[in-house]
Amino acid sequence: MIPRRMFLKNGGAVIGLSMVPGFLVRTLAQGLPTNSRKTLVVIFLRGGADGLNMLVPFGDASYYEHRPNIGVPAPGKGDDAALDLDGHFGLNPALQPLVRLYKEGHLAIINAVGSPDTGGRSHFQAQDFMESAVPGDKTVSTGWLNRYLQVAPDPERRPLRATAIGPTLPKALRGPVPAMTLGSLNQFAMLGSDMYESMYSTDANTLLSGTAREMFEAVKQLKSAGLDTAAPPPGIVYPAVNAAGSPGNSLAQVARLIKANVGLQVAFIDAATGWDTHTNEADRLPPLLRTLSQAIAAFHQDLGDRMEDVTVVTMSEFGRTARENGGGGTDHGHASVMFVTGGAVKGGKIYGTWPGLAREQLNEDRDLSLTTDFRDVLGELVVRHLGCEKPDAIFPGYGVDAARFKGLL
Repeated sequence: MIPRRMFLKNGGAVIGLSMVPGFLVRTLAQGLPTNSRKTLVVIFLRGGADGLNMLVPFGDASYYEHRPNIGVPAPGKGDDAALDLDGHFGLNPALQPLVRLYKEGHLAIINAVGSPDTGGRSHFQAQDFMESAVPGDKTVSTGWLNRYLQVAPDPERRPLRATAIGPTLPKALRGPVPAMTLGSLNQFAMLGSDMYESMYSTDANTLLSGTAREMFEAVKQLKSAGLDTAAPPPGIVYPAVNAAGSPGNSLAQVARLIKANVGLQVAFIDAATGWDTHTNEADRLPPLLRTLSQAIAAFHQDLGDRMEDVTVVTMSEFGRTARENGGGGTDHGHASVMFVTGGAVKGGKIYGTWPGLAREQLNEDRDLSLTTDFRDVLGELVVRHLGCEKPDAIFPGYGVDAARFKGLL
């Protein structure tokens, strides 16, 4: 007999539950409206992505003073020059696949955005604050996406409504409402024989039994969803589709879930490799950006008209220092950039207030200053895309105010 723990691990799925019975979880909130057709996809660039070399402020002369060796050249100055968007900002040339989405009005970019508390520039603490969406409070154990699930309950109890692609459940989805983590759709869909279901259903541990039931419900749903027919059509290629942790691999799986109509409403993707560019950034960052942009572009093509109901947002725990360091890289900084893309996005525009990069304009004499709180971006997506009417419960202590929304949707 296969040990239960090994079965769960090797099955490529983990279910996140607190020590709360399912029937209590499902009665925590009553009948609040939600738009069940909409899907929000969050891509977390874990490690501190360098927003200044993603959205290049070539119109700010201080940028090149700070980055004489790793700054992206201004448009027209070579093959590796920035791709002009508005005469002041340009995209890193490795993000070229996103230019079309920008020009078509499906990509919005927010500059100088992030968390007001970077956790002392610690990756772990800053990520914790971004995923809890309660910066500065180390006591909050639940994630902002799980709190959304609590205030917008699902009467249909769809097991794949909240799904992360990756080996572990991210904090953003942790809390009393069940959420699924999938390593591989194909591997996960192979589970669910009567023998294993019987083994779990008779377990004396009621929490484990409940977890198993949730998992097998998801397996059954996947088996009946026709995942094979949800594969990308010919000509649409996701980059690094077989590489674990690749945004291409993860977005390809999210697209299959959406097309299979399993009720996916929130998805979380961990892009957790390489973004901490302390050294040799000029060589290390472009491949990451190329894979990310190609994956997002393929995702748009794959879903086609379905993108009208899908919004994708990228985020990272903090940006990088304005000045390059002696190793040809950048160190932990403050504000960064967020990309929001989708069929209903009011794109073709750069949102936010640019604070400037002159020495007196920097945060602590080293970083891009923050002018947009990331919760205003997420709050707008939760309210205007997912249809949530109780955003203050998702971002406790902040006070979500539509007056601070950017008009992204």
